Formats: sequence, structure tokens, C-alpha cells
Amino acid sequence: MTRPTADRRNDYRHFQTIPTRWIDNDVYGHVNNVVYYQYFDTVVNQYLIEQGALDIERSEVIGLVVETHCNYFASITFPDVVHAGLRVARLGSTSVRYEIGLFRNDDQEAAAQGHFVHVYVDRAGRRPAKLPEVLRLALAPLVVPET
Repeated sequence: MTRPTADRRNDYRHFQTIPTRWIDNDVYGHVNNVVYYQYFDTVVNQYLIEQGALDIERSEVIGLVVETHCNYFASITFPDVVHAGLRVARLGSTSVRYEIGLFRNDDQEAAAQGHFVHVYVDRAGRRPAKLPEVLRLALAPLVVPET
């Protein structure tokens, strides 16, 4: 398997700034790998909320994560600032593949990058549901060809 190369900032369509916290560091002196997934979740959900495409408490259709992946290229450490880049590689009828790049401070190459797939379901029955139009409209500017 060929190791992927780090993406560059200009490969992403939207950015969210996320400050690291002291508690994010582990005993090895860098941000723990599970925190990277929290950054992924933060950039996606913050974007959806800001675009009016997600109401945490009332949206009838919600996204469930069914697949995740992350490649690590460089350490992030408190008090670094993370710039989480977001793009959409696939916009299906009931699912979305989000791709995220995490950039440390002013670095132009990703310290980590990965993806997760949301399958959208109706909140009550947890059955697959078509993406609402408001969600499609919010995600359209982020769509890029699959990498």
C-alpha cells in the first residue's frame, strides 16, 4: 500500500479554526489520536449548523457516522491552533463522504487528513432518508472530485 501524501490548504473549500486545549495532549506530549476525530466532527457539524442544515435537537434527518479514516503526518501539540479544512468528495442520495485536513498553525501541509461518511437517517426510526434540500444546498459549494 502506498502511503498518501499530505494535502495542502488550497485543497479544501471551508476552514474552521479550533484551538487545542491542554487536555488534548497525551503522555507522549502531542494531541492524542482520538482528539483528531473530535476535530473532524467539530468542523463538519459546525459548518452544518452555521448553514442552517442541522438543528441538533430538532432536525428530522440526522447523520450517523458509518466509516472513518485518518492519516497522520505531523504532530499537533498544545498550544497549537488547528485549521480544519473541509470538502465533500461524494454527495449521494442518503450519504455524504466528508474529507478533512487538519493544519497546524500556519503550516501549508496537513498534519493529518482523513474522511468520514455520514449516512442520513430519519431521527425517529433510524432508517435511511434522502438528504434534505437544505443540506444539499449547504454542501454543494464544498463538493470536489473524489480523491
